[in-house]
Amino acid sequence: MLSSQNIEESIRWACEQEVAAPKPGNVNCFSDGHNMQVQDFIASAHAIAPVLAQQDIAIGELILQAIQATRTVVDCNTNLGIVLLFAPLCYAAHHCESFDQLPAELERALNALTVSDAENCYQAIRLAEAGGMGKEQNQDINDTPTITLKQAMLLAQNRDNIAKQYGNNFREIFHLGLPSLTAAIKCEESIEWATALAYLTILSTEPDTLICRKQSLEQARAVTTQARNLLRKTKNNNKLSNNKSDIIAWDKELKKNSINPGTTADLTAATLLLCAFQSMFSSQRILIP
Repeated sequence: MLSSQNIEESIRWACEQEVAAPKPGNVNCFSDGHNMQVQDFIASAHAIAPVLAQQDIAIGELILQAIQATRTVVDCNTNLGIVLLFAPLCYAAHHCESFDQLPAELERALNALTVSDAENCYQAIRLAEAGGMGKEQNQDINDTPTITLKQAMLLAQNRDNIAKQYGNNFREIFHLGLPSLTAAIKCEESIEWATALAYLTILSTEPDTLICRKQSLEQARAVTTQARNLLRKTKNNNKLSNNKSDIIAWDKELKKNSINPGTTADLTAATLLLCAFQSMFSSQRILIP
């Protein structure tokens, strides 16, 4: 079973690796972007790690406390999506004896979410001041929820890929992100470039919902197509680093046009958290110093 210290270390490592990875369009090791800097994300990671690692705290309360902690170190939304994904995973990890148990414990935790969890989550989202949320007729984020957090996420799953994870037990992270990350690491890619490959793999599968909300579905689909084109170049060896110049050029183009696949970046961070947990459960700590 993982200790709170294990989980705290995993959170910090996952967040630091995610922002260090050369993810096109997102804040990364090559360039800042969208009025945010790498250091904003590092500070946020250190703020949320001890909060989300707490044991026996309800998921909604973990989310709210993590966003409150974030706002003490930055004045922008650096990690709402990350917190929404990390909180259930960290909660479930406390109840596992092995990594293989995590999907079942996660499903149990998601099914047990309450209206109180939804109330705390809604408050956290408002505090984070997330952009592009829009106005909904049913269970709008500015209203008081009357349904459980999972039910609220199911209402939003068609317009938000993070909400979608609450309904499919984090399928994209377990069955898409983690396998691609692991395959790249086995091909001796650095963790940063392996992370970028996982990011592009997720992005190539489904349009990024942050782009959909802030620009358009058409623009999001165009980004997905470009991600697929980049991935074709790595088909034989999973080595995205061989295409560094293409990655940097596309990163500059996306940021020039204020296009940010931010939802995909959050899913990638959760992929890294899974990878960290897997390493911790193996007692080998292969990736985390």
